Parts: sequence; C-alpha cells; structure tokens
Amino acid sequence: MIVLKSKDELGIMREAGRIVAECHARIAERIAPGVTTLELDALVEAHIRARGAVPSFKGHQGFPASICSAPNDVICHGFPGSNPLREGDVVSIDLGALYKGYHGDSAWTYAVGRPQPALAALMAHGEESLRLGIAQAEAGRRVGDIGHAIDAFARAHGHGNVRQFTGHGVGRELWEEPSVPHYGRPGSGPRLKSGMVLAIEPMLTLGGDEAFVDEDGWTARTLDGSICVQYEHTVAITEDGPVVLTTL
Repeated sequence: MIVLKSKDELGIMREAGRIVAECHARIAERIAPGVTTLELDALVEAHIRARGAVPSFKGHQGFPASICSAPNDVICHGFPGSNPLREGDVVSIDLGALYKGYHGDSAWTYAVGRPQPALAALMAHGEESLRLGIAQAEAGRRVGDIGHAIDAFARAHGHGNVRQFTGHGVGRELWEEPSVPHYGRPGSGPRLKSGMVLAIEPMLTLGGDEAFVDEDGWTARTLDGSICVQYEHTVAITEDGPVVLTTL
C-alpha cells in the first residue's frame, strides 16, 4: 500500500532529511586517503544520535552498521571496514536517520583524492541521472517516467544501469511501496500523487548491469568488476513539483 504523507509529516521528514544531509556534509569534509569506512560509520552514528535521531540502517533486518559502504565495484549494502581508503578509490556512502518516527535516506559517491577522468565522468553522469529522475517526480506522472529518464541518460553515455536494486517509498518504514526502478517505459507504473515520498537512487557503472551478492548475504557487486556509483535523495511529490528532503 502506498502511504500519502500530510504536510505535518512532510515537515518531520524534512528534518530527518536535513540530519542525513548534515552527515553527508561531514563525510565530504572527512573523506581522504587513509581514512576507513569504519571511522565514517562512527562519525555518522555520533552525529545522528547527537541530533536526537536514530540510525535507520543499524539493526534493520540485521544490518550491523549505520552506513552502507560501497567502494569501487561494490554497488550497495556493503559493510564498513577497517581497510584504509586509497587514492583513486571511489566510495558510495548510503545512510538514513529515523527522526520522530520518520526516515530520511540518501546516498552519495565520493572520490578519494583525485579521480581518473573516466571515474569523474561517471560520477557527474550519476549525479545528473538522479537530477533527471527527480525532475520527473511530479504529481500526475508515473513511476516509469522516472526510470525511463534515468535509463535513457545512462545508455546515451555508455554506462551500465543496475536493475537488481531499486528505489522505494519512504516514511514510517525505511522501505515502503512503491518500488522505483531506474528503468522503465514512459507512462507505466503507479501514478504519482501529492504526498508520496520516494527514494530515487540510480546506480550506474563503467561496465554492465549485472550484479551478484557476496557470501555475507548483503554486499552487492558488479558481476564484471566494473566501478559503480550511486546517488540518492528522498523526494516528496507535491502540487508544486518535486521537493528534495535530504538537503541542507
């Protein structure tokens, strides 16, 4: 069931999103060669709790940490670890905050040091694909319009577009209906209505679309070992257009 949020609920979700955005700002300041994703996890958890919220991911279906860490060929759902990040790596950090009963959810990809040109282009295209998807998140359109905009842009630039994992609704639950694939036919899927809140999170690669999950049951990687980036915002559908909740 798709749950529509009231104006008051969207206000709470805006604050949850702001906490998430503050965490990403802190990560951007801290990330560098030699830093570990376990350090970033501790940084995020401390900030979320200091703001009167709870990490959305920690304990969710047994997940052990406050962030999902996805370096290089990892797509999503990776555990933070003690291996130092290296110059030239890219790492996607996905995190959420539960505030007054509502979640905010956002992921961003960070370069460690200066990225190679191909990686810099992939990152720019990943961020732009998210922007294009958000632009389609208007009342009266359909979920397929979001996915089509993302996929068409990814294909036009020669990138893989992971299909195994999708965006989703967000609210009192971290994952709600509807699913939001990052591909689709225009005019297909559930109709978008004012009050819906969606996590839109394209995952683009330098190679193919296919993925597999490690033996830990969580960490998803590209099948061909190509690098993946992920960009995600929590977005409210309103009568005045899409509103990104996970920003400062």
